[in-house]
Amino acid sequence: MYHHAIVVDRNANKLDRLSRDVAFISALMAKRTPFIVAELGSEVSPFMLHIYAAVAEQERAMISQRTKEALAAVKARGVRLGNPQILQAQEAAAERRTATAEDFAANVLPIIREIQATGASMRKTATALNARGIPTARGGTWAATQISDILKRDGV
Repeated sequence: MYHHAIVVDRNANKLDRLSRDVAFISALMAKRTPFIVAELGSEVSPFMLHIYAAVAEQERAMISQRTKEALAAVKARGVRLGNPQILQAQEAAAERRTATAEDFAANVLPIIREIQATGASMRKTATALNARGIPTARGGTWAATQISDILKRDGV
């Protein structure tokens, strides 16, 4: 039987970095999932963990309330929240994604063509790309579907 410990490290050494939900902390304790909060040490009592969890949950609620009030005040002053040019930003992002995909396809297409010239199917082409250590656009492994997508971009 394996036991997994959750350790809240020195960069996030407070209980609220693990969770700001008393029920979550209580569930970990009820399931006897070991965890150590660096700030409190390994000998902290379950009672104190519940107290700290309750304080973290209250702080989360207070932060949420302050944020809502601040946003309402800004809105009441007539400030428009969010990106006023969101449609243009989304269009520009889509254009960048398309350009990146086109560049990737153009770079890998000659290799796909070379492999397919041997009579390889799309599945075997994917296997050959993986064997050569050529990653997909997102750094993963090739499948026939991705080969098909690249070929469709080229109008095949």
